[in-house]
Amino acid sequence: MRRLTRAFTLIEVLVALAVFGILSMLAYATLGSTLSNADYLTDRMDRLQSIQRAMRYLTTDLMQSAPRPVRSELGDSYTPALYSTLSGDFAIELTHMGWSNPAGLPRSTMQRVAYRIEEGTLLRYHWIVLDRTYSNEPIVTELLDDVDSLYFRFFDPSGESSEIWPPQTQQGGGGLRTRPRAVEIILSLPDQGDLTRLLEVAL
Repeated sequence: MRRLTRAFTLIEVLVALAVFGILSMLAYATLGSTLSNADYLTDRMDRLQSIQRAMRYLTTDLMQSAPRPVRSELGDSYTPALYSTLSGDFAIELTHMGWSNPAGLPRSTMQRVAYRIEEGTLLRYHWIVLDRTYSNEPIVTELLDDVDSLYFRFFDPSGESSEIWPPQTQQGGGGLRTRPRAVEIILSLPDQGDLTRLLEVAL
């Protein structure tokens, strides 16, 4: 006896195709959202790592600051060991200790560094000599992009604060070696707001 086989009707095929299409769209949308979230998280992590790197450089340089002023490029005056004004070429310029010298090169273990923002990018400058001339070109490192501003607040031993260093009361030869008791870093970013860090510099 022959067994009758029942084929799919056209309506059943259309319904199956419609269900498959809907499931495919849902799966595609979920995959797209997952990939988009993964890209966002990757970008976010890269941004946070760059911020941490910039803060680490600033923190290390300030905490290792040394009371060593440097001669100006013309050699006719001195720049304070730590120098910051609101209208200078750099947001801050300082001498710090602890510059490693694994190759044993004939140079100091102190280093002169400076920070400034150019076209929204935070740059770190350093020179291979302390008392540089115009022929000594700096080495520039890009630390962080998309930066609004970088400011500092300096605290003297009495707790008084100033936005410049040396403060007006210590301008001149007496302030060349003076370091603040503490420094507050204020890094302003459009996506993070103001990031601040307070450091003890000189005991």
